[in-house]
Formats: sequence, C-alpha cells, structure tokens
Amino acid sequence: MSEGEGPPRQSPREKYIQLARGLFESHEHFPFSGIDPDEYSKMRASEEEFPGYTTPIDELIERFEKEGMKVVLGKHPESGNVFILPAGSEDIEQDSIAPRQLQISDGMDERLKNLVNGAGK
Repeated sequence: MSEGEGPPRQSPREKYIQLARGLFESHEHFPFSGIDPDEYSKMRASEEEFPGYTTPIDELIERFEKEGMKVVLGKHPESGNVFILPAGSEDIEQDSIAPRQLQISDGMDERLKNLVNGAGK
C-alpha cells in the first residue's frame, strides 16, 4: 500500500451486508414501524394473485405490532438475503418481508433506517 492510501473501500453491498449481519448477531428486537403504503398495496395484490403462498400481510402486521421485529439473514447473506420477521418467528419462507418494505418512522433506530434505505445500495 503506498503512502496516502487508506483501507480498501467497501462497496454499498458490502456495507449493507455488514449492517444486516450486525443487526442479526445483536439479536435485537425493534418496534414495528409499519409497512410502506406502496409496498403494502403490492403485497395485497400478490396475495390475491397467489393466495396461501405466504402468511397474509394483515396477519403479519398484527404479529409485528404485538411482537416487534428482528433482522434475519438468509442462507446466503453474502448475496444480500436479508429479511424482517416478527420477533417470535423463525419462518423466513412464510413470515418475512424485505427491509425495503418497511416504512421509516421518527425515532426508528438509525441502523434499521440505513438497512431500509439499502445502506447506500
């Protein structure tokens, strides 16, 4: 490394994965901030098109409101597989939403806001 060069810069994807990994490994639960209204409309339309494929979004919202939420990594987190689950769930296939589907709210943990925003993706 020549003088003046800093450490290698992380790509936006690497920052996102590092942030998600930190939130996952902390085992923290967060208050539910809501679903982005546009994303909610898309989820409802998808439910109508493919009924029974996942837990209905309104049921998930009830669980999120009651239990809070947590960040979970998929089988291949290096590819960006990051999910939001109700705090009491371990079922990624049925009970998950993507971080981008969350609504950002006042008082939301900054790390979670950065995850929702894609950490610079």
